[in-house]
Amino acid sequence: MNTRRHPRKALLRRRRRRIASSSAHWIDGLSNYLASECHLADNTVAAYRRDVTRFSTWLAERQIVDLTISDLADYVGWLRKAKLAPSSVARHIVSLKVLYRYLQLEEVVEDNHAELLGSQKLWERVPEVLSPSMVDRFLAAPGEQDGFQQRDRAVLEMLYATGCRASEISGLELSGIYLKDRFCRCLGKGNKQRLIPLGVPACKAVTAYMKLERPGLAEQQPSPPEWLFLSRSGRQLRREAIWEMVKKYALRVGASASISPHTLRHSFATHVLSGGADIRQVQEMLGHASIATTQVYTHVDAARLKRIHSQFHPRA
Repeated sequence: MNTRRHPRKALLRRRRRRIASSSAHWIDGLSNYLASECHLADNTVAAYRRDVTRFSTWLAERQIVDLTISDLADYVGWLRKAKLAPSSVARHIVSLKVLYRYLQLEEVVEDNHAELLGSQKLWERVPEVLSPSMVDRFLAAPGEQDGFQQRDRAVLEMLYATGCRASEISGLELSGIYLKDRFCRCLGKGNKQRLIPLGVPACKAVTAYMKLERPGLAEQQPSPPEWLFLSRSGRQLRREAIWEMVKKYALRVGASASISPHTLRHSFATHVLSGGADIRQVQEMLGHASIATTQVYTHVDAARLKRIHSQFHPRA
């Protein structure tokens, strides 16, 4: 029995030693596997790739070729010493586990040492939320001095009206906008589609943009662009540009410097829940796979919790 296993173990050792020397090959393979077989979103694949590349660089600097669980633990300790946020360390650990699962599938390693790594304990952070009055000021911030006032206002209105991520707003297509019926079709993580209702202000803002500014932007491309929101050159408005836009108008109205497109997503969820919406409906609109992710917003609005307590607690 042992004589039959030794050649296989020797083969595995040789393959493990080739991981460090040909890390680019395994990183490319992992990226293709996550995108084509696991159907993960591009941003998620990019995050895993960054983490695994960092790990590969760490291995190369230390000339580690036959990796052990002790080496993996040293790497996690190095991440903590680098003063990464607990959430970032937790994501790196998940990336290691994903990498090892892939290497197991490719029969590069026999045992998944990364599964022995403990998960990073995280404090549950309450998301930052804008007050309704600040939201009103923020959405009205684009003015005549701005190059694309109608587009910027429409983008901000859509972020708050739908709770969509910046990448989802960037990816909105003309064919997915139904202004007459007041809803839009959004493509979220894992290429999952969902329908989201639109309020009257958002519909008015998008209508004004489509009439006044979008035709001029679209003319700069040889064929009609499919995207709803366009850049000054008529191409798809990138999510990075949306982030910059939000930061610009947050500074203008005196809001917190930490505000991002996700702040408007948090505000959407919190305000809808505080208005009495069912949490399952909010989960569907946000595109959360688990309701546990949506439940964080029930802790944000203290007034809502007090109202529920006074309504249902026998000694309230």
